[in-house]
Amino acid sequence: MSNQPGSSTAAETDEPEAVEPSAGEASTDETVATGRPEFAPGALVLALLSIGWLAAMLWSTREAIHSTAAGVTAISLSAYALPGVITAALVTGATVALLATNRLGRATLRFLAAVGTGLLVGLVAAVAINLTYADNATTNTIAGTAAAAAIIGGAMAGARQARVVGAITLATLTAQIFVVLFSRARDPLSDLFGAGETQQSVLDAAKWVSRTESLLAGLLAGLAAYLYLTWSRRRAERRDGVASPLRWPTYLVAGAGAGLLLLLTEVIIRIGGRGLLDLAAALSEADEVAQTALGTSRVDNGIWVLFVGALTTLIVFGRTLGPRPVDDDEDEPAA
Repeated sequence: MSNQPGSSTAAETDEPEAVEPSAGEASTDETVATGRPEFAPGALVLALLSIGWLAAMLWSTREAIHSTAAGVTAISLSAYALPGVITAALVTGATVALLATNRLGRATLRFLAAVGTGLLVGLVAAVAINLTYADNATTNTIAGTAAAAAIIGGAMAGARQARVVGAITLATLTAQIFVVLFSRARDPLSDLFGAGETQQSVLDAAKWVSRTESLLAGLLAGLAAYLYLTWSRRRAERRDGVASPLRWPTYLVAGAGAGLLLLLTEVIIRIGGRGLLDLAAALSEADEVAQTALGTSRVDNGIWVLFVGALTTLIVFGRTLGPRPVDDDEDEPAA
């Protein structure tokens, strides 16, 4: 029946009735509106793993330095071990700060508490280094640089995207542990890549071994970041009944995070540990060449881990996406 001016249907409005949002939709809208920082599951496990890794790096560095009889060799070993200690301090500051601020809702309070926690971790690490290492300028450099790295890591944990920070720390720990385990395969791989009696063949083989290590480390870092983000989203759904969806830029940043932290480690070393690196390079011409080569290798490794990790995470995330739904109206031809 058509709506005539005198009919009762003419008085009815053509606007659709308002539909109240469901509980899940209301919860999602409320979460977005409040902008509360995310909750990072597994923060306790990440903190314990990173603390153990930092303690292991400090202990191995101390044993290597104290096992040398000559002070010159101790300086070279300190410069060689400094990147591993700084990366471990950076990750530990971030994970402990995540654990301490996971329940805080206000963004400003969370950031301040995260920085304070990173400062506390840095002070503890610096005191431990000064008490267990020899009392000299080299020890002070390692302690001060490690403390600065822990503070920076704590500040990083104050970000709203706590799940991304958790994924980055897990990816970095995975890559660092793999590098240590991979050291046992360096000699067999060098022979496989053609290392012979000439110096050029040894250098070429070392480059291929380093690239293989970086490629595999980036692959594992990307997988670790993806698995953590996927697991954290499922935990959030079980815990709150709803979880904000994670888009591809989130996975991209998390996958590239391990490489970014390695490059950040290099920046911290070249600023805070410049004195130790210069001292090690001034020992001889061979040491100067070695320090330059090590610095270049660390930067290349960070770039490789960054891009391979990001690409791995995006590929795995893309394979989980289903086909885009097609509306029936789009298939019908226009009248």
